Amino acid sequence: MSANALPLRVKLAYGLGSVAYGIKDNGFAYFLLLFYGTVVGLEPALAGTALLIALLVDAVSDPIVGYWSDNTRSRLGRRHPFMYASALPVALCYYLLWQPPDWGSQGLFFYLLGFAILIRTLITFFETPSSAFMPELTQDYDERTTVQAWRHFFGWAGGASLAVVMFGLLLVPTEQYPVGTLNRDGYETYGQLAGVLMFVVILVSALGTQGRVQITDFPPRPTKKISDIFREMLELLLDRSFMALFISGMASAAAAGLTAALTFLMLTYFWEFSSLQIFYWTAMVVVSAVLGLLVAPRVARRLGKKRAVITLGAVAFLLQPAAVVLRLLGWLPENGDPRLFPMLLTLQTIDLGLIIAMQAVSGSMIADLVEQAEVKTGRRNEGVFFAALTFIRKANQGIGTFIAGLLLQLVAFPKGAAPSDVEPETLWNLGALLVPSQYLLWGIMLIAIGFYRIDRRQHEAHLQTLADRDESLSPGEQV
Repeated sequence: MSANALPLRVKLAYGLGSVAYGIKDNGFAYFLLLFYGTVVGLEPALAGTALLIALLVDAVSDPIVGYWSDNTRSRLGRRHPFMYASALPVALCYYLLWQPPDWGSQGLFFYLLGFAILIRTLITFFETPSSAFMPELTQDYDERTTVQAWRHFFGWAGGASLAVVMFGLLLVPTEQYPVGTLNRDGYETYGQLAGVLMFVVILVSALGTQGRVQITDFPPRPTKKISDIFREMLELLLDRSFMALFISGMASAAAAGLTAALTFLMLTYFWEFSSLQIFYWTAMVVVSAVLGLLVAPRVARRLGKKRAVITLGAVAFLLQPAAVVLRLLGWLPENGDPRLFPMLLTLQTIDLGLIIAMQAVSGSMIADLVEQAEVKTGRRNEGVFFAALTFIRKANQGIGTFIAGLLLQLVAFPKGAAPSDVEPETLWNLGALLVPSQYLLWGIMLIAIGFYRIDRRQHEAHLQTLADRDESLSPGEQV
């Protein structure tokens, strides 16, 4: 660890910003398809399509915002102007997403599509510059994993904490809504709480990291043509190690998004857990986040980052679909058996902790691409690289939710039905389609990560090359 290790307060402030993304990510991944598809009445396939279209818009907006922040010069630094500007619009649009009007199927589709695009784009204006700040905070190979572990801890714990509020206080059975997960009033109140909290954490994180801006004071660059900008971005993104991370991350995110989009539906209908059990299930995500925070730096330090991701991913690959596989084979206790819930809860808590740890190490690997690219090009493009990370993380709602919507459509899953009204054959078919989809996506993830090439030795060599280059340049020539 470097002698100039980051103070804990800076790590906490940097990590806290991920709460905003965690809330948005949790809401999109776990609740949005359930809300629009079973509560509001929009066809699940249409809801999934709206989110997939919004994802395609991200493919353009994310790298542009990243490049823009790389080349911004202001008294507040390169990243912070975007962070401050995003706070209020993100909060307002997220609130409105959960207050849909009664416009019918077509109107709801465009309402969801419009706000999905707005929220995705606006969260990019915070998440990409904020994430891109990490390589500038520390160059230490191991400390980067620790910093990323804190960020993932806050992202998962923040989103999960609000989900706990959802199931503990908001999505509860009432006379009007006998099934708690169908309580429309609860979703609308959630939108209000989430909007306020997102606004607060964005501002606190930006203010808490503002004091580190002096290390990002790079000289201005000449204005370039649009074609030059896209050529520079393409040069960065076609790097072999980056493509390995990108493909691996997309497959992993799609698998996670597919699982997340169906989680509460599976808990309610497939496993027939009560609202109290779902509350406990959601609360244990915080335990998983703590597990990820503890595991990620230790495994990465012992195995190296690439081997750590492969090891953590392989174990998660085996654990995630295990419960559904065992149920399809008839090897688990029946629903309602007191043994079933603790068995599945333990499996889920461990599996999710390993996935969070894997994500933290992967984020640290993206940071290590920054110096490699600077050696090759002479430019620092943290924003472009971390725009890819932002896009990957958002892909779990786009691709994953789209696949989930198709699966629900294929099995003709009924809208707004009570658990006892869903045919066992429908549930069996859903599980039988879900498992191979998960296996396919996780398999792609593990194969792709094998092509990543940067290790500790190469990273330190890149830092030395840059240090030698800086010493050979006059102050006015340094980038």
